[in-house]
Amino acid sequence: MAEAVILESLSKQLGGRQILKTVSFAVQQGDIFGYLGPNGAGKTTTIRILLGLLTPSSGSARVLGEDVSRDEVRRKVGFVLESDGLYENKSGEENLGYYARLYGVSQPERKIDGVLDLVGLKDRAKDQVGTYSRGMRQRLALARAMVHDPPLLILDEPTAGVDPSGQIEVREVILNMARREGKTILLSSHNLDEVQRICNRIALISRGEIRLCGELEELRRERSVNEVEIRISEAIPEHLLAELQSLSNLGLRQAKDTTLIFAPKEGMKIPDVVRLLVNRGVDIEGVSRKEVSLEEIYSAMLQEAEPS
Repeated sequence: MAEAVILESLSKQLGGRQILKTVSFAVQQGDIFGYLGPNGAGKTTTIRILLGLLTPSSGSARVLGEDVSRDEVRRKVGFVLESDGLYENKSGEENLGYYARLYGVSQPERKIDGVLDLVGLKDRAKDQVGTYSRGMRQRLALARAMVHDPPLLILDEPTAGVDPSGQIEVREVILNMARREGKTILLSSHNLDEVQRICNRIALISRGEIRLCGELEELRRERSVNEVEIRISEAIPEHLLAELQSLSNLGLRQAKDTTLIFAPKEGMKIPDVVRLLVNRGVDIEGVSRKEVSLEEIYSAMLQEAEPS
């Protein structure tokens, strides 16, 4: 699949400080790509370079085959920054009309109507933006990013400051942009649950360096521990718990109420654990393998990145 974004050995110095250190990764066309990292890691600097707002100190950045320094790139990208930049004393419709004129959009009324429908704001199109909730403002900002129909969207913290119901609405809009409209999306976010829900690939940056990059589900599988959670109908008696703890190859990690967590050691498989419990008269209601979360991957990577 072709690359929508390619960064190669991208570096940036600002005020004598090295913000980016040979950053390299690619966003494939059709990705919802999560760009993660703590504050000050270099995410916003990367985005500003991709938008042509900063020039790299070294290395290269290309968007849809064009160097980001070229004016043509700006027409291929829609963006939402952490500050929405909307005109509060104008209606949603007027805000979109202004940007449609800037981009020279043909049949702007039709396009504006379409993007308002996509973000669920047709019924508030004529209301002043100053009356919008934070979630509505973010949805309007997403509509503005779409008004000139760019193939690539760059979204910087699109749900920052939005309440939980608004986050769900914004997330649905992003998914619709990718699935229904066929957009490639580069999403910078601190909301790890949101990223895990919607992104297929990620890159993690810390202290200006890429620490991890790849398919999210593959990264989760690679780092998954060999743990299994077994749910039982009632707490097991003390004498049986003591027996299970004495069998070291079972790897009993936790026994809390009606949940048992095992990390079977070499030579012991999950079916063996289940069979042993059944033979001891334990009524099993469910068995599931424990998968590592994006939050656990993120925390582990940041700990590894800390200077010793």
